[in-house]
Amino acid sequence: MKKLLSLVLAASAALLSCAPQNNTTSNTEDLPTTVTYDVPTPSFAKGADVSWVSEMEHDGKQFSKKDGSKADCFDVLKDCSVNAIRLRVWVNPTGGWSGKEDMVKLAVRAAKAGMAVMVDFHYSDFFCDPGTQTIPKAWAADKADLNKMAAHVTDYTGEVLEAVKKAGVTPAWIQIGNETRNGMLWPIGKLWATAGETVGGKDGFNKLYKAGYEAAKAVFPQALVGPHLNNAYSDNAWWFQDRKDGGCKFDFIALSHYPQAESKMTPAEYNAAAITQMKALYSTFKVPVIISEVGVKTPDNETLAASILTEFMTEVKKLSFCKGVFYWEPEVFDWWKPAVYNSLGWGSYNMGAFLSSGRPSSVMDALCN
Repeated sequence: MKKLLSLVLAASAALLSCAPQNNTTSNTEDLPTTVTYDVPTPSFAKGADVSWVSEMEHDGKQFSKKDGSKADCFDVLKDCSVNAIRLRVWVNPTGGWSGKEDMVKLAVRAAKAGMAVMVDFHYSDFFCDPGTQTIPKAWAADKADLNKMAAHVTDYTGEVLEAVKKAGVTPAWIQIGNETRNGMLWPIGKLWATAGETVGGKDGFNKLYKAGYEAAKAVFPQALVGPHLNNAYSDNAWWFQDRKDGGCKFDFIALSHYPQAESKMTPAEYNAAAITQMKALYSTFKVPVIISEVGVKTPDNETLAASILTEFMTEVKKLSFCKGVFYWEPEVFDWWKPAVYNSLGWGSYNMGAFLSSGRPSSVMDALCN
């Protein structure tokens, strides 16, 4: 009996463990189903999108707290006062990274650490942004059928969020699409055409967005659900007005802000423009605004990068309607990059906020102080 009990306890410990592993063999069936993590939504999210962390751990990367002691990445972030985590989810990604199972396991780790969770749906097998919104391969046969594509969005959104719920996590925020300035799931959900192509236009995108929004609210009615645009410094009010006029609902507005990404203005001017436009959005739509992606170029000059972010954070915290800022992939260090970047010939991300030793840099202080 003792031997049997020991085996049962060992199996239970393995089941409840959230230790990183190669997620190509993971499955949501392995996640705990009896634990519910009660994590309050912070009044202001000092957040981080760390969707790469499981692949980094798989590659042997280790993280350290400010005192140099080795620790789990989520413990390091918590030690920096990070209180919220954003996680992207792709439909059928290469290697499984940022797939449903990988995302859910990271969500559990975040919740166990007491951090609120944002789920970021890309509705693709890889990154989506204003220039790329590729339909998942599994849905490609229905690329010209709006009703079938909306059904995919409904079913997939519900499937992913039910897995999150089964794992005991309740997201505070859910993004429907990633940087969807020109829609998503092209061409059926593309807002405007180029080179004479046929696109779904407003009706197509609005239908797909509504399908995602309604599916998300059906699983997590209390979560804030909304769309996400790039370029916080731009006048985006017209875009959200188009959604509202088309019957779309949004409980919050998510924006990206990279003050060094372009050179038409100085970083200080980009920061100031973003604050101005955030105020305008709230004045018109009366919903919370969240910077769900921010990043500064740390390898070029860490001191300058921290100063730029400090300047932005100082001003954004004065906005009562702004409910948080999420740094995009701060845990990247020592020029690490995901395996798929090698096959694409891409370089390493240059806005990580950790030092080459795996410790947080002063940029993390700028985010969380």
